Amino acid sequence: MQQRHFALTGLIASLGRLVLNFIAEMGAMALFAAQGIRHMPSRGQAGKVIRQIYFMGAGSFFLIVLIGLFTGMVLGLQGYYNLAQFGSEGLLGSAVALSLIRELGPVLTAIMVTGRAGSAMAAEIGVMRISDQIDALEVMDISPMGYLVAPRVTASLLCFPLLTSVFTIVGILGGYVSGVLLLGISQGVYFDRIASSVVWADVQGCLLKSLVFALTVILVCCYKGYFAHMRTDGMGPEAVSNATTSAVVLSCVLLLTGDYALTSFLL
Repeated sequence: MQQRHFALTGLIASLGRLVLNFIAEMGAMALFAAQGIRHMPSRGQAGKVIRQIYFMGAGSFFLIVLIGLFTGMVLGLQGYYNLAQFGSEGLLGSAVALSLIRELGPVLTAIMVTGRAGSAMAAEIGVMRISDQIDALEVMDISPMGYLVAPRVTASLLCFPLLTSVFTIVGILGGYVSGVLLLGISQGVYFDRIASSVVWADVQGCLLKSLVFALTVILVCCYKGYFAHMRTDGMGPEAVSNATTSAVVLSCVLLLTGDYALTSFLL
């Protein structure tokens, strides 16, 4: 009986430590985000912002187009056969457009950029940390937040809405390919349903999600790389590797939970 009591006490203590560590990390991440946003109006950062826009936006463009096209084609194919069971094939345009604008466009765009650009940012900043380059910036009285984080935050706020818009438009065209060109739905009905069902509030919600997801992804990835030297699960290159993996996983989890919260708020 006493052993069972000790086991239960140990389990509760372990769970408590996990919760406290999670709360502490979320608080540290919130402070890091506040500092990164505070340094955004930095002067002389235009060149760094443009480089990040090219890396994050132009570098991800082909991937976003490819994923958006096939996502729309799959939605069109699945939506057609599901709607055909109820004799409502004409609603395919509405189903594809609303699914992409309200949910899939912002979420999948953010996940794709996380996998491609976010992981690279976490690894780059992590390498700079373990090689003492960030310490060198502080010695030279250059703010690492303004030099490394702020340009990435600014670039993400510009790139994410544009990439999300591209994903959504290409996805709607992918649904057109499946529904109209391959399955024979009327072109006029497809686009008329889109025009009649999509309202400006849906577009506003899509853009709001993309901005929130931009801050989430960039700040999480920069945070994990920035504090890679403080990890307890490895040192040196192993710490950078673990920080990069942790950044991608945590970003995806926060994207999905944040999407649910924003959807509940917007509906």
